[in-house]
Amino acid sequence: MEINQVNNEKNGYFEAIENNVQAGKMSYVWAGETKIIIDHTEVNPEFSGKGIGKQLLMAVVENARENKIKILPLCPFAKGVFDKDETIRDVLF
Repeated sequence: MEINQVNNEKNGYFEAIENNVQAGKMSYVWAGETKIIIDHTEVNPEFSGKGIGKQLLMAVVENARENKIKILPLCPFAKGVFDKDETIRDVLF
């Protein structure tokens, strides 16, 4: 599984690719220079139940830590993971 980030000045997304197929995607919108809002997570039905959404979120969290970015999870999936896992809450705003 490969996770890539596509980013521009206003928004972006992280995508999970397996065998040249997009397994999942987590999109965000920039809210200033150091904050992002995760607004949507989707997983290809072929990859359902394989933890793709969580892998995407952990990649976003790692990127946020490395770049001193804070996250607001408006996406219900991302918010649910943050609610359950206190070890990643350091990146919340």
